[in-house]
Amino acid sequence: MQKRTPHLSPRKKDTSEFRINHMIRAREVRVVGDNVETGIYPLDEALRMAEEQGLDLVEISPNANPPVCKIIDYNKFLYERRKKEKEIKAKSAKSEVKELRFTPNTDDHDFEFKLRHAEKFLKEGNKVKAYVQFKGRAIMFKERGELILLKLAERLAEVGTLEGMPKLEGRRMHAVIAPKSTKKKS
Repeated sequence: MQKRTPHLSPRKKDTSEFRINHMIRAREVRVVGDNVETGIYPLDEALRMAEEQGLDLVEISPNANPPVCKIIDYNKFLYERRKKEKEIKAKSAKSEVKELRFTPNTDDHDFEFKLRHAEKFLKEGNKVKAYVQFKGRAIMFKERGELILLKLAERLAEVGTLEGMPKLEGRRMHAVIAPKSTKKKS
């Protein structure tokens, strides 16, 4: 019978971003942690101290001279680190670009309706990209499209600022309006 090699799960990541216990290469290390007298110790003594407490010796700062090691429970350390990263990611603001579509013949009621939506988007901290779509011969009314976009920017002046004058690209004229306050309401 042939000996099988153990199968490594693709989900399990190699968590060797920190050197622990016998993987530490330095001869002397600066030891920190709870219930430990901070100081520089030979590696053997630092490992013995960690073993006595039933914890791991983790190399926190390998580039320091001598490397800084902490006596902690390694799994708990990784768990707390992932938790902090998750919190930071959740707190980072993600602003989106919301689009509003008009035509050169957009009615006043439709304009007001879309204006309210744009105001709501800007108050939430999102950018608004408003564009006028020209179909067929409507391309002759470029001025109307520009007037609609400028009117929208003027009406939203309290909550947003126009990033640039309306631009015509192909059969679309667009303008981007950014929120004035970067605070996102939850």
